[in-house]
Amino acid sequence: MMSSPGQKQPEKDQGEKKAMREATLRMAFTSEARQRLANVKMVRPDLASSIEEYVIQLASSGRLKKAVDDEQVKQMLASMQDKKREMKIRRI
Repeated sequence: MMSSPGQKQPEKDQGEKKAMREATLRMAFTSEARQRLANVKMVRPDLASSIEEYVIQLASSGRLKKAVDDEQVKQMLASMQDKKREMKIRRI
């Protein structure tokens, strides 16, 4: 089956975007931070991608001065996680 060259262009563009995203993330995070984010991604992929998008935005706007380390990722995770509800159980 032959495909037209026009069909491959979006796939190529998408692959290039993904490669650029991965390269940006590699530069933006330390190895420990990347490992922590990979662990978080297994449990909460939405939370991990939110942090990745935030850091990509910082990097693309030039506001990221140095690579994000593990402690900064911990702080981001703590600030982005939902507040736990306090439950009170009353015994009658």
